[in-house]
Amino acid sequence: MARFIYGIHPALEALKAAPGQIERIFFVQGPLTGLAARIAQDARALGLAVEFAPRERLARLCEGGVHQGVVLRVADFSYADLEDVLELAAAAGERALVLALDGVEDPHNFGALLRSAWALGAQGVVIAKDRAVGVTGVVVKASAGAAAHLKVSRVTNLARALGQMKDAGLWVSAADPRGDRAPEAVDFCASTALVVGGEGAGIRPNVLSRADFRIRIPMVGELGSLNASVAGGVLLYEIARQRRVRSMAE
Repeated sequence: MARFIYGIHPALEALKAAPGQIERIFFVQGPLTGLAARIAQDARALGLAVEFAPRERLARLCEGGVHQGVVLRVADFSYADLEDVLELAAAAGERALVLALDGVEDPHNFGALLRSAWALGAQGVVIAKDRAVGVTGVVVKASAGAAAHLKVSRVTNLARALGQMKDAGLWVSAADPRGDRAPEAVDFCASTALVVGGEGAGIRPNVLSRADFRIRIPMVGELGSLNASVAGGVLLYEIARQRRVRSMAE
């Protein structure tokens, strides 16, 4: 089953990370300039099929998304096994970092979380099959191409998957508005699995019960909580910050 990803940066990252998954590249009719010309050059060098089409056709292919004149038809997203993610985490040692998402349904939030996870050092992302968005074209666009680089595992039982992460030596920290720990009170220099809940319901009780630490992000403004992508970004940055400080001190 084919799917479409679109936009300049997602296309560049797909060409870099997974050219074998690309079936055809569509460009809007007209002369190519800048990064679009570079994409076409790289695609032809790789022997990929290139086609020019009216802007309206590209809009239909990406269901109205902002395609910037480039749309890729690629094979359906290949999810990794949880064991593959854990293997990468084990290879990272104390810098192991896995992001687990419970019920994130908004593709823009999911894409932003993938972008933050890749930028801030995560080896992989684990999501639940039910009540959650998968890796779609909108998600890839929102991730600015990070989805092409990260291992994403889709599991039937997220609570059980967290148990496997704990057995593999990762400490599980959950973003929880009612948590009893501030971010800076948790030692993120240890191998970490960070859990972020979805819009509205947050982390389900059976998933939250697996957490070693429940982390509340202090806020000055009178809001109930931050949205999933912002909360995840704040905590991922705190993890990266603590690890950078530790590295500088060693």
